[in-house]
Amino acid sequence: MKEKILIAEDEKEIADLVALYLENEGFEVLVCYTGTEALGAVSSGRLDLVILDIMLPGADGLEICRRIREKHNYPIIMLTAKGGEMDKITGLAMGADDYMTKPFLPLELTARVKAQLRRYKRYNTGAVQEDVLEVSGLVLNIKTHECFLNDKLLNLTPTEFSILRILCQRKGQVVSAEELFHLIWEEEYYTKNNNTITVHVRHLREKMGDSFEHPKYIKTVWGCGYKIEG
Repeated sequence: MKEKILIAEDEKEIADLVALYLENEGFEVLVCYTGTEALGAVSSGRLDLVILDIMLPGADGLEICRRIREKHNYPIIMLTAKGGEMDKITGLAMGADDYMTKPFLPLELTARVKAQLRRYKRYNTGAVQEDVLEVSGLVLNIKTHECFLNDKLLNLTPTEFSILRILCQRKGQVVSAEELFHLIWEEEYYTKNNNTITVHVRHLREKMGDSFEHPKYIKTVWGCGYKIEG
């Protein structure tokens, strides 16, 4: 069965061009030009990944992202305007897994789609050596993609789950933001100003009820990265 991708983008030329690239790679593509259409598509059928523009008529991309995360954990890639730093941060906080700034190369977006789908499929099939990770009250079930903290289920995005999984697998070791980025997205840390991992970690701490100043779980090692101690 072909993987199905939803593109929600009101600029028809961009949406149709991205759809063409993805279809040429063998994906099934559904294009929506308004937020209202996109919400209908999200609620009406199976999807494997969503590409969301922030600015959409009817319902914006942030609202759609929030609605998706209420029920689904498949990857979301946000498209933001150049210089829309707050949009990127808000999108990641809402549950997006990645973002691209316009203008972008369709080939790069296609590569990121493939990377997100590879990661999502890998961690939802249980094709790993250890199915359950337990660290300091955290229990991660790799097969079911569920995370419990002191027996309470945490609603994590795929990227948040991946960060926590890597840190738990390397319990006691410091993992840099650059390495986390590379392990999750399978590409280089492409800009020194990239704060993607920082935002995801901050959102993880919020969901875990963890303190930035005195963290119990995810600890920041300044100038080095992050770690979880057992």
